[in-house]
Amino acid sequence: MLQPRLLVPTAAGLVFLGLVGLIMSGHSFAFDTRLMLLFRDAADPSVPLGPAWFQEAVRDMTAFGSFVGLAFMALTAVLALWLCGYRRLAAGLVVSLLAALVVSNGLKMVIGRERPDIVAHTALTFTASFPSGHAFLSATTLFTIAGFVGLASRRRDIARFCILMAAIIVGLVGLSRIYLGVHWPTDVIGGWCLGIVWASVATAWLGRSMARSDPA
Repeated sequence: MLQPRLLVPTAAGLVFLGLVGLIMSGHSFAFDTRLMLLFRDAADPSVPLGPAWFQEAVRDMTAFGSFVGLAFMALTAVLALWLCGYRRLAAGLVVSLLAALVVSNGLKMVIGRERPDIVAHTALTFTASFPSGHAFLSATTLFTIAGFVGLASRRRDIARFCILMAAIIVGLVGLSRIYLGVHWPTDVIGGWCLGIVWASVATAWLGRSMARSDPA
């Protein structure tokens, strides 16, 4: 039987590939529309649920998954690893995250899925829809950081705590993209799945290799 650390990324990878195949073949998902409308006023779908302060809080949350937000978090983790003497691990983190950024933009251009048009967007968008860059890059960045910190600390409790905190933030970032009307739910699911796969491979392959090269 596959262990959870193998089962989860394997299942996530299969879901991502399935979504890519269906989307590129022109398949549409009825639940995409239904889920998006759950976040909207039934009488006026152009209005998100909740008071103005809540809508602003959601925009703040989505900023955690922006390029600037993730760059600051990644820079903090890289510098912390570097200053603690894990310089190869820090370099590996930089390589992994930069490669993920390139892949994210490349997939959007190749797949070319249109953004949702059933509700008005309440945040600016500049690229195609699938996979959600915020979902993919936040999952990649935060789960990879969690994995690398776990390797550096050599403590499972610290690794699990970092993964838990990463999962909470990644989940909220993805939901915020649906709430703001800028992504289909399947865009977010695809981004989450690819991010889980990317972070798992980066930690197991690149991270462990770099950690062995760094001083104990």
